Amino acid sequence: MRLALVITTHERPDALAAVLDSVGRQDIAPDEIVIADDGSGPATQAVIAGFVSRSAVPVLEVSQPHEGFRAARLRNLGVAATQADYLVFIDGDMLLHPDFIADHQRLAHPGFYSQGVRVQTDAALTEKLIAGSAALPSFWSAGLGGLRRLYLLRSPWLASMTRTLANGFIAIKSCNLAAWRDDLVRVNGFNEAFVGWGPEDKELCARLENAGVRRQTLLFGGIALHLHHASVSRAALPANQARLAEAQRTRLVRCNRGLDAHLRSRAQGAQKE
Repeated sequence: MRLALVITTHERPDALAAVLDSVGRQDIAPDEIVIADDGSGPATQAVIAGFVSRSAVPVLEVSQPHEGFRAARLRNLGVAATQADYLVFIDGDMLLHPDFIADHQRLAHPGFYSQGVRVQTDAALTEKLIAGSAALPSFWSAGLGGLRRLYLLRSPWLASMTRTLANGFIAIKSCNLAAWRDDLVRVNGFNEAFVGWGPEDKELCARLENAGVRRQTLLFGGIALHLHHASVSRAALPANQARLAEAQRTRLVRCNRGLDAHLRSRAQGAQKE
Protein backbone atom coordinates (compact mmCIF):
# COMPACT_ATOMS: atom_id res chain seq x y z
CA MET A 1 0.00 0.00 0.00
CA ARG A 2 1.36 3.41 -0.99
CA LEU A 3 0.18 6.18 1.31
CA ALA A 4 0.07 9.88 0.46
CA LEU A 5 -0.37 12.70 2.96
CA VAL A 6 -2.44 15.55 1.48
CA ILE A 7 -1.97 18.90 3.25
CA THR A 8 -4.18 21.90 2.45
CA THR A 9 -3.06 25.41 3.34
CA HIS A 10 -3.96 29.06 2.85
CA GLU A 11 -1.94 32.06 4.02
CA ARG A 12 -0.70 30.71 7.32
CA PRO A 13 3.01 30.13 6.74
CA ASP A 14 4.01 29.97 10.42
CA ALA A 15 1.53 27.19 11.17
CA LEU A 16 2.39 25.37 7.94
CA ALA A 17 6.10 25.44 8.82
CA ALA A 18 5.39 23.83 12.20
CA VAL A 19 3.13 21.22 10.60
CA LEU A 20 5.70 20.34 7.95
CA ASP A 21 8.34 19.99 10.67
CA SER A 22 6.06 17.46 12.37
CA VAL A 23 5.66 15.63 9.05
CA GLY A 24 9.43 15.42 8.77
CA ARG A 25 9.64 13.84 12.24
CA GLN A 26 7.32 10.90 11.50
CA ASP A 27 8.59 7.52 12.69
CA ILE A 28 7.20 6.05 9.47
CA ALA A 29 7.15 8.53 6.60
CA PRO A 30 4.38 8.68 4.03
CA ASP A 31 5.32 7.47 0.56
CA GLU A 32 4.38 10.83 -0.90
CA ILE A 33 3.36 14.27 0.32
CA VAL A 34 0.97 16.53 -1.59
CA ILE A 35 0.83 20.18 -0.55
CA ALA A 36 -2.33 21.84 -1.87
CA ASP A 37 -2.16 25.62 -1.60
CA ASP A 38 -5.14 27.94 -1.91
CA GLY A 39 -3.50 30.92 -3.58
CA SER A 40 -1.10 31.89 -0.79
CA GLY A 41 1.60 34.51 -1.18
CA PRO A 42 5.42 34.49 -1.15
CA ALA A 43 5.83 33.66 2.54
CA THR A 44 3.94 30.39 2.17
CA GLN A 45 5.75 29.60 -1.07
CA ALA A 46 9.07 30.04 0.73
CA VAL A 47 8.00 27.62 3.48
CA ILE A 48 6.96 25.04 0.89
CA ALA A 49 10.16 25.46 -1.13
CA GLY A 50 12.29 25.03 1.97
CA PHE A 51 10.47 21.85 2.92
CA VAL A 52 10.73 20.42 -0.60
CA SER A 53 14.48 21.04 -0.61
CA ARG A 54 15.07 19.02 2.57
CA SER A 55 12.37 16.34 2.34
CA ALA A 56 13.50 12.75 1.87
CA VAL A 57 9.98 11.98 0.65
CA PRO A 58 8.72 13.07 -2.80
CA VAL A 59 6.64 16.24 -2.51
CA LEU A 60 4.01 17.22 -5.08
CA GLU A 61 2.56 20.71 -5.19
CA VAL A 62 -0.83 21.82 -6.47
CA SER A 63 -2.53 25.18 -6.18
CA GLN A 64 -5.58 27.16 -7.14
CA PRO A 65 -6.36 30.88 -7.14
CA HIS A 66 -7.94 32.01 -3.90
CA GLU A 67 -11.57 32.71 -4.74
CA GLY A 68 -13.21 32.24 -1.39
CA PHE A 69 -13.36 29.04 0.63
CA ARG A 70 -13.00 26.20 -1.91
CA ALA A 71 -11.59 23.39 0.19
CA ALA A 72 -13.49 20.72 -1.78
CA ARG A 73 -11.85 21.70 -5.05
CA LEU A 74 -8.42 22.05 -3.44
CA ARG A 75 -8.56 18.55 -1.97
CA ASN A 76 -9.67 17.14 -5.31
CA LEU A 77 -6.61 18.72 -6.90
CA GLY A 78 -4.53 16.93 -4.29
CA VAL A 79 -6.18 13.58 -4.99
CA ALA A 80 -5.71 13.96 -8.74
CA ALA A 81 -2.00 14.71 -8.27
CA THR A 82 -1.13 11.34 -6.72
CA GLN A 83 -1.52 7.70 -7.66
CA ALA A 84 -1.12 6.52 -4.05
CA ASP A 85 -3.51 3.82 -2.89
CA TYR A 86 -4.47 5.47 0.39
CA LEU A 87 -4.81 9.18 1.11
CA VAL A 88 -4.62 10.87 4.51
CA PHE A 89 -5.98 14.43 4.53
CA ILE A 90 -4.91 17.06 7.04
CA ASP A 91 -5.20 20.84 7.19
CA GLY A 92 -2.14 23.05 7.34
CA ASP A 93 -2.76 23.78 11.03
CA MET A 94 -2.65 20.18 12.29
CA LEU A 95 0.50 19.32 14.23
CA LEU A 96 1.15 15.59 13.98
CA HIS A 97 2.21 13.09 16.63
CA PRO A 98 5.38 11.23 15.49
CA ASP A 99 3.29 8.04 15.02
CA PHE A 100 0.48 9.74 13.10
CA ILE A 101 1.29 8.16 9.73
CA ALA A 102 2.19 4.81 11.28
CA ASP A 103 -1.19 4.69 13.03
CA HIS A 104 -3.15 5.59 9.90
CA GLN A 105 -1.19 3.04 7.89
CA ARG A 106 -1.67 0.24 10.39
CA LEU A 107 -5.39 0.90 10.78
CA ALA A 108 -6.21 1.19 7.06
CA HIS A 109 -8.74 -1.51 6.19
CA PRO A 110 -10.30 -2.19 2.77
CA GLY A 111 -13.94 -1.14 2.70
CA PHE A 112 -13.47 1.52 5.40
CA TYR A 113 -12.62 5.19 5.56
CA SER A 114 -10.96 6.55 8.70
CA GLN A 115 -12.08 9.55 10.72
CA GLY A 116 -9.35 10.84 12.99
CA VAL A 117 -9.67 13.12 16.00
CA ARG A 118 -7.96 16.34 16.99
CA VAL A 119 -6.92 18.04 20.20
CA GLN A 120 -7.59 21.78 20.33
CA THR A 121 -4.78 24.06 21.49
CA ASP A 122 -5.44 27.54 22.83
CA ALA A 123 -3.80 30.70 21.50
CA ALA A 124 -0.95 30.72 24.05
CA LEU A 125 0.03 27.10 23.50
CA THR A 126 -0.32 27.52 19.74
CA GLU A 127 2.15 30.40 19.82
CA LYS A 128 4.67 28.26 21.73
CA LEU A 129 4.23 25.28 19.41
CA ILE A 130 4.72 27.41 16.31
CA ALA A 131 7.81 29.02 17.85
CA GLY A 132 9.20 25.58 18.68
CA SER A 133 9.48 26.48 22.37
CA ALA A 134 7.08 23.76 23.57
CA ALA A 135 7.41 20.00 23.32
CA LEU A 136 4.52 17.90 22.05
CA PRO A 137 1.91 18.32 24.81
CA SER A 138 0.94 15.49 27.12
CA PHE A 139 -2.42 14.76 28.70
CA TRP A 140 -1.57 17.08 31.62
CA SER A 141 -0.34 20.04 29.56
CA ALA A 142 -1.96 23.45 29.88
CA GLY A 143 -3.68 24.99 26.90
CA LEU A 144 -5.66 21.96 25.73
CA GLY A 145 -9.41 21.89 25.30
CA GLY A 146 -11.33 20.13 28.04
CA LEU A 147 -11.94 16.41 27.80
CA ARG A 148 -10.57 16.29 24.27
CA ARG A 149 -7.11 16.08 25.83
CA LEU A 150 -8.02 12.40 26.21
CA TYR A 151 -7.36 12.08 22.48
CA LEU A 152 -3.65 12.42 23.27
CA LEU A 153 -3.64 8.97 24.84
CA ARG A 154 -2.06 6.50 22.41
CA SER A 155 -2.38 2.72 22.47
CA PRO A 156 -2.09 0.69 19.24
CA TRP A 157 -3.93 -2.21 20.88
CA LEU A 158 -6.86 -0.03 22.03
CA ALA A 159 -6.94 1.73 18.66
CA SER A 160 -7.46 -1.60 16.91
CA MET A 161 -10.06 -2.76 19.42
CA THR A 162 -12.17 0.43 19.38
CA ARG A 163 -12.00 1.47 15.73
CA THR A 164 -15.78 1.33 15.19
CA LEU A 165 -17.00 2.06 18.71
CA ALA A 166 -16.71 5.86 18.53
CA ASN A 167 -18.48 6.35 15.20
CA GLY A 168 -21.60 7.67 16.87
CA PHE A 169 -20.11 10.53 18.83
CA ILE A 170 -17.03 11.76 16.94
CA ALA A 171 -17.85 14.39 14.30
CA ILE A 172 -16.59 14.04 10.74
CA LYS A 173 -13.86 16.54 9.97
CA SER A 174 -11.53 16.50 6.97
CA CYS A 175 -8.65 17.95 9.00
CA ASN A 176 -7.82 14.32 9.93
CA LEU A 177 -9.51 11.99 7.46
CA ALA A 178 -8.31 9.08 5.32
CA ALA A 179 -9.77 7.05 2.47
CA TRP A 180 -8.78 4.67 -0.30
CA ARG A 181 -8.19 6.41 -3.62
CA ASP A 182 -10.41 3.92 -5.48
CA ASP A 183 -13.31 4.75 -3.14
CA LEU A 184 -12.78 8.48 -3.67
CA VAL A 185 -12.76 8.00 -7.44
CA ARG A 186 -15.96 5.93 -7.22
CA VAL A 187 -17.90 8.73 -5.52
CA ASN A 188 -16.16 11.47 -7.59
CA GLY A 189 -14.27 12.93 -4.66
CA PHE A 190 -15.32 16.06 -2.79
CA ASN A 191 -18.36 17.91 -4.08
CA GLU A 192 -17.21 21.23 -5.57
CA ALA A 193 -20.71 22.66 -5.34
CA PHE A 194 -19.67 23.36 -1.74
CA VAL A 195 -18.19 26.86 -1.67
CA GLY A 196 -17.80 28.52 1.70
CA TRP A 197 -17.14 26.84 5.03
CA GLY A 198 -18.68 23.42 5.77
CA PRO A 199 -19.80 20.67 5.63
CA GLU A 200 -18.23 19.33 2.44
CA ASP A 201 -16.41 16.68 4.45
CA LYS A 202 -19.62 15.26 5.94
CA GLU A 203 -21.22 15.16 2.49
CA LEU A 204 -18.26 13.23 1.06
CA CYS A 205 -18.49 10.69 3.89
CA ALA A 206 -22.26 10.39 3.44
CA ARG A 207 -21.69 9.44 -0.20
CA LEU A 208 -18.92 7.01 0.72
CA GLU A 209 -21.32 5.32 3.13
CA ASN A 210 -24.07 5.32 0.49
CA ALA A 211 -21.58 3.49 -1.74
CA GLY A 212 -21.04 0.84 0.93
CA VAL A 213 -17.80 2.17 2.42
CA ARG A 214 -17.99 1.89 6.19
CA ARG A 215 -16.62 4.30 8.76
CA GLN A 216 -14.05 3.69 11.46
CA THR A 217 -12.85 6.24 14.01
CA LEU A 218 -9.25 6.48 15.17
CA LEU A 219 -9.12 6.71 18.94
CA PHE A 220 -5.81 6.10 20.72
CA GLY A 221 -3.98 6.65 17.44
CA GLY A 222 -3.62 9.05 14.52
CA ILE A 223 -3.15 11.87 17.03
CA ALA A 224 -3.00 15.50 15.85
CA LEU A 225 -3.11 18.91 17.53
CA HIS A 226 -5.25 21.64 16.00
CA LEU A 227 -3.45 24.98 16.18
CA HIS A 228 -5.69 27.83 17.29
CA HIS A 229 -7.04 30.33 14.76
CA ALA A 230 -9.86 32.82 14.47
CA SER A 231 -13.24 31.56 13.31
CA VAL A 232 -14.05 31.78 9.61
CA SER A 233 -17.30 33.03 8.12
CA ARG A 234 -20.27 30.67 8.34
CA ALA A 235 -22.34 32.65 5.82
CA ALA A 236 -22.56 29.76 3.35
CA LEU A 237 -23.40 27.16 5.99
CA PRO A 238 -27.23 27.06 5.54
CA ALA A 239 -26.97 26.44 1.79
CA ASN A 240 -24.23 23.87 2.27
CA GLN A 241 -26.17 22.08 4.99
CA ALA A 242 -29.09 21.83 2.56
CA ARG A 243 -26.77 20.14 0.05
CA LEU A 244 -25.68 17.66 2.70
CA ALA A 245 -29.29 16.92 3.64
CA GLU A 246 -30.17 16.32 -0.01
CA ALA A 247 -27.29 13.87 -0.45
CA GLN A 248 -28.45 12.00 2.63
CA ARG A 249 -32.11 12.02 1.57
CA THR A 250 -31.46 10.75 -1.97
CA ARG A 251 -28.66 8.38 -0.91
CA LEU A 252 -26.41 10.08 -3.42
CA VAL A 253 -23.21 8.23 -4.31
CA ARG A 254 -21.59 10.27 -7.04
CA CYS A 255 -21.56 14.08 -7.15
CA ASN A 256 -21.72 15.96 -10.45
CA ARG A 257 -18.93 18.47 -9.84
CA GLY A 258 -15.97 16.67 -8.45
CA LEU A 259 -12.75 14.80 -8.95
CA ASP A 260 -13.30 13.58 -12.51
CA ALA A 261 -12.65 16.98 -14.10
CA HIS A 262 -9.17 17.10 -12.56
CA LEU A 263 -8.41 13.50 -13.49
CA ARG A 264 -9.32 14.25 -17.11
CA SER A 265 -7.21 17.40 -17.09
CA ARG A 266 -4.18 15.49 -15.84
CA ALA A 267 -4.71 12.70 -18.36
CA GLN A 268 -4.92 15.21 -21.21
CA GLY A 269 -1.79 16.95 -19.99
CA ALA A 270 0.08 13.63 -19.88
CA GLN A 271 -1.00 12.83 -23.45
CA LYS A 272 0.35 16.18 -24.73
CA GLU A 273 3.70 15.48 -23.12
